[in-house]
Amino acid sequence: MTRILFPLIAATALTGCGSFADRLGLGGDGSDAATAPAPSEAAAPQADAEGAATPTLTSAANSADSLDTTTAEEREAATQAPVSVGASLGKTVASLGSATEPGLWLKTPLVKNEMPGRVTNPANGKSAAVTLIPIEGPPTAGSRMSLPALRLIGASLTDLTTVEVSAAG
Repeated sequence: MTRILFPLIAATALTGCGSFADRLGLGGDGSDAATAPAPSEAAAPQADAEGAATPTLTSAANSADSLDTTTAEEREAATQAPVSVGASLGKTVASLGSATEPGLWLKTPLVKNEMPGRVTNPANGKSAAVTLIPIEGPPTAGSRMSLPALRLIGASLTDLTTVEVSAAG
């Protein structure tokens, strides 16, 4: 009895797994499946843990241009030379903050209250008007800058950049 049931159970279990030729690496015509061209991984959706298909992200979807949501007018206004420069608040080392958070801002421990300000990249002299947002930490702690602001002052998105911070005048 066991000799009859075991093969039936095994055949039933393997029914949903594809053909035996596919499991052995052979195509339906007896050819080796390894010689068949593989489908493009970039075009194929990937499955998540629940088995639902998720689209594959392209490199263009993660580019700085696609994440920078500021308008040309906002960028132009931010780079205009200030009529008067406010008080210098000091220098800070800035890194890229949340790339998906819109606007021109610098989160820094150099301020206690949110205020308009200006950041200048001393390496090239480029500056931008930003909103200064306070964060916890000593004044010597680093700061986080928005992606559009880093781009406006010509700073690398992956490096730490020392910037001069001043209040708006």
